[in-house]
Amino acid sequence: MTSVLEKAAPVCAFPFDNSYARLPQHFFARQEPSQAAEPWLIKLNEELAAELGLDVDLLRREGAAIFSGNLLPEGAEPLAMAYAGHQFGGFVPLLGDGRAILLGEVIDRNGKRRDIQLKGAGQTPFSRRGDGRAALGPVLREYIVSEAMYALGIPATRALAAVSTGQPVYREEVLPGAVLTRVAGSHIRVGTFQFFAARGDADGIKALADYVIERHYPELKAAENRYLALYQAICERQAALIARWLHVGFIHGVMNTDNMSVSGETIDFGPCAFMDTYDPATVFSSIDHHGRYAYANQPGIGQWNLARLGETLLPLIDVIQDTAVERANDVITDYGKRFQAHWLSGMRRKIGLVSEEDGDLDLIQSLLALMQEGKADFTLAFRRLSALGGDDAVETAFTASFREPEACGEWLARWRERLRRDLQSPSERAEAMRKVNPAFIPRNHRIEQAIVAATDDGDFTLFETLLTVLSKPYDDQPMFAAYMEPPKPQERVLQTFCGT
Repeated sequence: MTSVLEKAAPVCAFPFDNSYARLPQHFFARQEPSQAAEPWLIKLNEELAAELGLDVDLLRREGAAIFSGNLLPEGAEPLAMAYAGHQFGGFVPLLGDGRAILLGEVIDRNGKRRDIQLKGAGQTPFSRRGDGRAALGPVLREYIVSEAMYALGIPATRALAAVSTGQPVYREEVLPGAVLTRVAGSHIRVGTFQFFAARGDADGIKALADYVIERHYPELKAAENRYLALYQAICERQAALIARWLHVGFIHGVMNTDNMSVSGETIDFGPCAFMDTYDPATVFSSIDHHGRYAYANQPGIGQWNLARLGETLLPLIDVIQDTAVERANDVITDYGKRFQAHWLSGMRRKIGLVSEEDGDLDLIQSLLALMQEGKADFTLAFRRLSALGGDDAVETAFTASFREPEACGEWLARWRERLRRDLQSPSERAEAMRKVNPAFIPRNHRIEQAIVAATDDGDFTLFETLLTVLSKPYDDQPMFAAYMEPPKPQERVLQTFCGT
């Protein structure tokens, strides 16, 4: 029988340069992917493959074997990364990639280093009692949502390929198996730092911090206190990222410290969802029983997670512990101000403002309160408000989003008075608002319809249609107008699942 490595020798689809594999051995475990029974290529993201500098023609031919883990490309150094993490507030000192294998890294055509990882490719030393496999549904969900986030302009991991394995996985029921190929700036997490801190490994923390600076924040190498500067930079990226989640109604669902990337990308699209009716207490995740990661809690959870990161960096920030604690506390306190500034700036743009006034926060909060009371759809309300920014004649479309349309009158009057003091023409304003208020989001019921069709009938038509629609979320796309609409009562999806 020919081995995987022997088969892989002529396959040079990836120009690998694997820097993480050159770190000390206890940062990871060497692990080849498991074999898949009958792999079939569901989807290859050819545009992303080209951006990564990959051989697209070869991937069309060999993609099923490569992206299932059956064929190891030349230059790959597969490994499972070690990390720890707080899960729903409880610390777990050893987690790691239990069903993900990092094939290696490439330098894309923009000069950026990118990880290429197989998710669902079999057991690793960190799998604990898991099988290391992924079901088709969660793979399709992550593919759809991660690509939608990219199209929305929000930093996120991306989907390079989805492959069915031709073999079942066993959860509450028997499901078809699949593997997702995920691309990220890196897969280093807050939990990666916690892994070394939990072991008292000061050298490991320093090596990891130096690596993160070199890879993600090279401008900090000359900083007077590079580790304090690193902490500030990570907090800034997370503040900006979480603000952008809230701007589009995104709920991550499982914001554990092992699911927070230090690169500032959205990572791990498990029980994530986009809100339909606006309610800041919205929770979809089936495992978030107490609403820890509800929509409105995400900024505070981000701060909590970053405080845990700061704890790991204290020995690097200053040799005097009290001084290190004081400096780290200043950074984490500043995170709240940074988040508020990003959130308010984005919300001003959503309601059509480019200038700033002291009353803007109250105007925005009044609209959100009106939306919550009126059970308005978050995405549609803002999209229809975009039209009002340039044309009064469509006011009824906006007010129809609310349970009691007449309740909008007072707020609309305040808003129009504020617009008169702004600096844009109506046409400029409407155009700018359409660029930040999407018409299309990956609505939960549409994702579920695509998953059911693929899982039950092997029909990927809805999956492909969703990808097409969501690739242009800010365009009107009249032929896909139905995809703008919120779910009917019988279509509502009330829970999403982790997929493990």
